[in-house]
Amino acid sequence: MALASAQPGPLTKRKLKLMICDDSNIIRRKIERELRIDCLQVIATASNGKQAIEAFRKEPADVVTMDITMPEMDGIECVEHLVKMKPDVLILVISALSDKATAIEALKKGANGFLCKPFTDRQLTEALEELLRGAGNVD
Repeated sequence: MALASAQPGPLTKRKLKLMICDDSNIIRRKIERELRIDCLQVIATASNGKQAIEAFRKEPADVVTMDITMPEMDGIECVEHLVKMKPDVLILVISALSDKATAIEALKKGANGFLCKPFTDRQLTEALEELLRGAGNVD
């Protein structure tokens, strides 16, 4: 009888901390509910950029999903702040603003990917896996 290896597999190198930032409670819950990547653990949610920065200061996330249009501080400004605090943070912008200019602006500020709303659970999983693969966190 072979014993299972104690070594974690490529998808479970270590738990990565995920923060979800969106002004819609429905979207925040949808992302939490539909998250199908074992190595991601939700550590915080925020309904605007200011809350995201406060939560990030307390416990920096490895991965962030970020809405663009939010009250108090929009996602593009928040991306800029988060990247200054932790340059290697991975940020997936999830927004209904599907125009190229918005996506390009978010990427220029430090975001790593862009997913348009509405999205399916499969699209969310694929976008997050692509983000993690690009950073060498999954195979």
